[in-house]
Amino acid sequence: MHDAQVMGGRLLRFTLLGPVQLIVDGAPLTGIAPRHRAVLAYLLLNAGRVISIERLIDAMWGYDQPDTARSQIHASITAIRKVLRGAGAVRLLETRAGGYVAQPEPGQVDAQEFTELVAAGELRGALDLWRGEALEDVHAHYVTGVRELWNDRRLSAYERLAEGELAAGRHGELLDELAAQASANPLREKLNGHLVLALHRAGRQADALAAARSYRTALADEQGLDPGHAFIELERAVLADDPELRLAGTAPVVPGPPRRSTFLPYDIPDFSGRTAELERLAGERPGSAVVAIDGMAGIGKTTLAVHVAHRLAARYPDGQLFIDLQAHTAGREPIDAAVALEALLRQLGLPADRIPVTLVERSALWRAELAERRVLAVLDNALDAEHVRHLLPGHSDTLVLITSRRRLVDLDGAQALSVDVLGEEDAAELFERIVGERARHEPDAVREVLRLCGHLPLAIRISAARLQHRPRWTVSYLAGRLRDHRRLLDGVSAAFTLSYEQLHEAEQRMFRLLGLAPGRDIDACGAAALAGISEDEAEELLEGLLDAHMLLQFEPGRYTFHDLLREHARSIAEDDEAVLRLLTYYLHRSRAAMDRLYPYSVGQREGIPQPAAPIAPVRDAAEAIAWLDAERSNIIATAVHGPEICLGMLALTMRPFLDGQAHHDDALTLHTLTLQRSRKLGHREFEERALTDLAWTYWRLGEYELAEEHAHQALDACEEAYDRARALLTLGNVALRRRQDSTAEQYLEQALDLTRIGADTWGEAHVLGILALVLDRAGRPEEARRHLDLALALHRRFGNPAGEAMTLNHLGVVLRHQGELAQARTRHEQAAALYRKLGSTTDEAAALNGLAEAAGDPARAVGEHTAALVLADRTRNRPEQARAHDGLARAHLALGHSEQAHEHGRVALGLYAELDVPEAEEVRAFLEQAERDRPRPARL
Repeated sequence: MHDAQVMGGRLLRFTLLGPVQLIVDGAPLTGIAPRHRAVLAYLLLNAGRVISIERLIDAMWGYDQPDTARSQIHASITAIRKVLRGAGAVRLLETRAGGYVAQPEPGQVDAQEFTELVAAGELRGALDLWRGEALEDVHAHYVTGVRELWNDRRLSAYERLAEGELAAGRHGELLDELAAQASANPLREKLNGHLVLALHRAGRQADALAAARSYRTALADEQGLDPGHAFIELERAVLADDPELRLAGTAPVVPGPPRRSTFLPYDIPDFSGRTAELERLAGERPGSAVVAIDGMAGIGKTTLAVHVAHRLAARYPDGQLFIDLQAHTAGREPIDAAVALEALLRQLGLPADRIPVTLVERSALWRAELAERRVLAVLDNALDAEHVRHLLPGHSDTLVLITSRRRLVDLDGAQALSVDVLGEEDAAELFERIVGERARHEPDAVREVLRLCGHLPLAIRISAARLQHRPRWTVSYLAGRLRDHRRLLDGVSAAFTLSYEQLHEAEQRMFRLLGLAPGRDIDACGAAALAGISEDEAEELLEGLLDAHMLLQFEPGRYTFHDLLREHARSIAEDDEAVLRLLTYYLHRSRAAMDRLYPYSVGQREGIPQPAAPIAPVRDAAEAIAWLDAERSNIIATAVHGPEICLGMLALTMRPFLDGQAHHDDALTLHTLTLQRSRKLGHREFEERALTDLAWTYWRLGEYELAEEHAHQALDACEEAYDRARALLTLGNVALRRRQDSTAEQYLEQALDLTRIGADTWGEAHVLGILALVLDRAGRPEEARRHLDLALALHRRFGNPAGEAMTLNHLGVVLRHQGELAQARTRHEQAAALYRKLGSTTDEAAALNGLAEAAGDPARAVGEHTAALVLADRTRNRPEQARAHDGLARAHLALGHSEQAHEHGRVALGLYAELDVPEAEEVRAFLEQAERDRPRPARL
């Protein structure tokens, strides 16, 4: 086993096989934010490879990427570098042209050491590195798949270890551990087989047969399958008390599956170039059992995959399979995974009566059949990672090559290979192989043809084939024709031009305008605004484009482009103020939705002009929420990429929804953009509001320094009582969190005076609710109760359920401090129910934490804090995450669960330290006291 490496005079080690930690001189560093740990872990898992920022964004969020994703990644890299500098590992993370690369030394990363030890056969040492589940305390899009992959590797290593121990006759020492592993993994055939054999060799034939029956039953109940042939033979041998089983290292010999035929398509004889890709894919052994080849249409993904498959065929004697999943085949729907599995199982030689009906059962049978075979499978033309997830092998010697126009970044464990256009020499070689002698006589004309084709293999083949079949043409003549019809061979436009020209004029205009819309999809109302036509006309045009396969529809009523079609539409579009019409529609429709959801704040939106054309009404709150959920990302994208006007009004309109539903990243994007553009255009009113909105949003996120900074800027800039009161409220909240109670009271009293001067009753109620917490902590509970009673009455009078929920929650806190636990719990329950009805997950977490703190029973507190933590994790609400972990630590300790108490306490300490609040010292003291009180083993 490697020792942790010394860097800068300090011992440094990273752990991924359990909690993600950086250990310096034997002690884990605290205070590394969860998102930063997730980024660091991903870079370490891909050590030695340059990871682009786009790939990091996909790994962190998948398809649900916030608009601030890029800035969050930059912030994470900066924070990681700061930590590494402090640990003396400045050179571990480097910036390269294509992104970032982690280059740890040998022995610094436990996952890398595990792989090396397993390869060296030091299995017990490899398994001893594990301290829990892989990436145990990290949350990101990529984690689930990676965790499953590494846990599978762990089990595979243990199975190999058990196999060796059994062969050495150490079945007795292995039994307890093996039984525990099989109990934890009841569907793992090899593991259960080892248990059956160990029990039999220990003279426990009845127990061995019972274990075999238990595995059979579990497999049938969970997956509707029978055990594999090897397990059936082992069970038969145990039943017969076969003497062969008593010989160490001997197992029933099972004949291998018969050789299979090839189903690969024709390998074109003029294949050219791709030297680096071929070396990577067809070298001694591909680096992964699954390779995802991605690239644009016409780039040659299928040609490459088929060529590689033919070259590797001899290494996979049990079959070479191929299926076209038709995700990007004109006029065809993508082949369903269940249908694809049926075809692949038939290619393996299974009869129809052995193939089950459901997708899950077919997937399980597919993995079982591949377990003992060496098969190569090409899954061509996949839509996305989900399309092929059920088609992947389990632990086997199968190689799967996948092609897709999408990068399958969330297909964890797969080796990604992005195929680019051909280089100059490779493109010329392809053209010459097709055309022959004429190409060698006109090298300059060949280069011009290749340039016009954009070095795209499909375009080169089309133009070369045209020349090949016209013997009187010269290469120069071909180049001239391509210059006249450049669009036909410009990138992938050749694949779309004919379909576009077959559309009628109104459909062509709609197609072009949709290319200008910055959002990911659109409905008929949005398309109508974009084109300046009626909703019925727009829907008819959208349906026509859908029928012509120029649009896609992933959910009813919403239309989107294939990425390449969007680029084609954008390239031929001319903006006749279409995006301005769309942005204006989003402004007025979102205002209508807000008026329905937040009627008590209608007055704040009265300055927004009425729409020039009627806007479809929002019938009720449910419709408002549904529309906002569907359009939120489109609204933000249009604000970012659209015209500069309307942004201040849009930010004012969207503010309560983005805040109440915890879409804080979108709020930061919108308010920051509003601040920048209002300053540029000299719109002082919107600048002031943007500063107060940013201050509030940063407070929500636990970024207290930034909240304070923007609030002070707002106070310097604002003259209106309303905006000054909001800035002071934020400063009061920050001071309250830092327990600077006298400062908080001063800020909040000033805010209260301003709300009353400005007759802002809603604001007055809000400030009263916060001020009550300060008064309660100052030992003035009766005064706090009066403030809360008044706040509650005001919120109810103006129909503000969010304010009512907040006040009830604060009332629960005050009642708990007075020892009235039952009444406190009632108020927290009422608050939680209101927040749940409003869909305010982040605030519901606060109510549930309050409920747990008033539980009076540690077991009940554990359940309620856990529920709060789930909601806080979902919305990345760091203050409530920290509060939940803090409460869980104290509840577990009261229950005698020392390990869980220390685990949650350490997480709470890290979060509180990030927030830089006094609770950090309290938790640190709690952990120190808990450690002193921990029972020590008796000394002999």
